[in-house]
Amino acid sequence: MKKNKFSFVALMLVLVLALAACSSEGDSEENSSDAKKELQVAYNAQPPTLDPLITTAVATRDVMRNVYETLLTLNENFEITPLLAESYEQSEDGKTITFKLRKDIKFHNGDVMTADDVVASMTRWVETTSLGKTSFIDSTFSKVDEETVTLEMPEAQFTALHMLADPGQAAVIAPKSTIESATAEGLTEFIGTGPYKLIEWKADQYVHLTKFEEYQSVDQPASGLAGKKEAFIDDIYFQFVTDASTRLAGIQSGEYDIANAISFDNAEQLATNSDVKNSVDHNGFNGVVFNKKSGFFENVVARQAVNAALNEEAILTAAFTSPEFYELEHGLMIKDQKEWYSEAGKEKYNQNDPEKAKELLKEAGYNGDEIVILSTRDYEDHYNAAVVVQQQLESIGMKVKLDIYDWATVLQKRADENAYDIFVTGFPTEPIPTKYVFLASSNEWPGWTNDPIIDDLLNKINTASSQEEAKQHFDALQEQFYEYLPMIKFGNKTTITTLRSDVKGMDFLQGIILWNVDKK
Repeated sequence: MKKNKFSFVALMLVLVLALAACSSEGDSEENSSDAKKELQVAYNAQPPTLDPLITTAVATRDVMRNVYETLLTLNENFEITPLLAESYEQSEDGKTITFKLRKDIKFHNGDVMTADDVVASMTRWVETTSLGKTSFIDSTFSKVDEETVTLEMPEAQFTALHMLADPGQAAVIAPKSTIESATAEGLTEFIGTGPYKLIEWKADQYVHLTKFEEYQSVDQPASGLAGKKEAFIDDIYFQFVTDASTRLAGIQSGEYDIANAISFDNAEQLATNSDVKNSVDHNGFNGVVFNKKSGFFENVVARQAVNAALNEEAILTAAFTSPEFYELEHGLMIKDQKEWYSEAGKEKYNQNDPEKAKELLKEAGYNGDEIVILSTRDYEDHYNAAVVVQQQLESIGMKVKLDIYDWATVLQKRADENAYDIFVTGFPTEPIPTKYVFLASSNEWPGWTNDPIIDDLLNKINTASSQEEAKQHFDALQEQFYEYLPMIKFGNKTTITTLRSDVKGMDFLQGIILWNVDKK
C-alpha cells in the first residue's frame, strides 16, 4: 500500500515538472519571438550628409537607401522597374513621361504621399544634383491629379528613364514640407517612405534606423533594388568603423553582424572561419582623377604622361591582392553590358611605358614641382593604390606627396582646386555611360572636366533614336575619354562584405542591401 502511494506521488511530481518544463519552453519561444532583432553593421566611412541629393558619397547612398525611395529603380539586371510609381508611360515623341503613383503610400511621419510631394521632390532633384542639372534643367515636373505626375522635356532623351532610376544621387521622394524647409546645406529632416526610418545620426559614431511598421512593399519578387522589401530586423545600427583591423576583429568576435570593405589580405583567413561568411561582389572600378582646373594637370599632355607611366596590374595587385578580386579592363562599361561594351581606347590602357611617359612629361614642361595626391585609409584599396601610383610617378622623375585624410575630409578637399593635383576614388558600374559624373562639363564635379567633344557626344547619346545609334556615339566617347583623360581607370574591382553565419538574405547592387535581411 505504501509502495503504491509513493508511486502515485512520484508520478504526479514527474507530470508537474514536465508541464512546467513545457510551459517554460513555451515562454522561452514566445519571449524569443517577441525579442527585438538588431543588426550591427560596421561601415568603413562616414557619410558627409544624409541628404542623397547633396553628395555622391557611397556612405550616404548605402545608409539612406533604406529610408528613401524613388519613382523608378533598377532590378538585378539594371532594368527599369517602377517603385513609388505604379506605372509609367512615355509619349510617342519621347518628350513626355507620365507617372501613375501608387496609392496610400505613407511617409514615416504618417502623411500620405501626394503628387505635390513628388513634384516638389523631383524639382529639387533637378535643381540640386549634377545629374538633374545636366539632363533635366529645362524640363518640368507637373501635377495632373493627386495620383499622376508628368515630366515634360524640351527634347526626347534616350537615357531619361535610367537617369531617373539612378541609385547614386537618387531622385528620392520626400514630403513637400521637408523640401521647403531644406537649406543650402541640404535637408534638415530625413523622412522617406522606405522600410526603415531614421532615429538618430550621431556624427562620427553611428546612424540608427528602425523598422517602419506601416511600410507598403511592392508585391513582386525581390531583385536588386526592386521588388519586395521586408523589414525583418527591428533596428539597424551603422557603426562607423574606419579602421580595417577593428572591423575584422569585430566581425570575428560577433560584435558586428556585418562588416563591409574587409581587407583582401584577410579573405583567406575569414574563409576558414565557420562563424562568418564572405560575400564578394563586383563593385565598379577605382582610378585617379586629375585636377584639370588648376595646376600641372590642366595640360592634357601631362595627363597622358601619367597614363603612359602607370602599370595598372601592379596597382590592382597592391589594392586587391589577387586577380580573384580584380580584372584588368579598360572599358567604362563592363562586358556583361553587351549593348554598351566597347573596345575603343583599349590600346591606351595599361601602357606601362616609363620611357614614353618621360618624353611626354618633358613635352608637358614639368619643372619638378610637387604633385599632391589625395587619398584615405578609410578605403584600404584607395590607399594601397595611391602608394603604388606615387612610386610609379616618382620613377619617371616626378616629385609626389601623399596627403592622407579620413574620407569625409577627402570629399571636402577634392572640391578645392588649390588643395591637390590628383585624388583616388571609386565609381560604381553605371547602367548607362552618361551617368559617370566625371564626364560632363556641366556637372562641375571635382576634377572639373571641360571638354566640348565629350559634352557633344554625351548629348548625342542622350538624344539618340536607338540603342545602335547611342552605341556608335559611345564608341567615339570612350575613344575621346582616353585622349582627354578626365581620369584614369585602374581596372574592375570587387568588394568583400563579411557576415556572421546567422545573417541571411543580404543582397548587393551598388552597395549592400539590408531589407529582406534576417538573423536566424
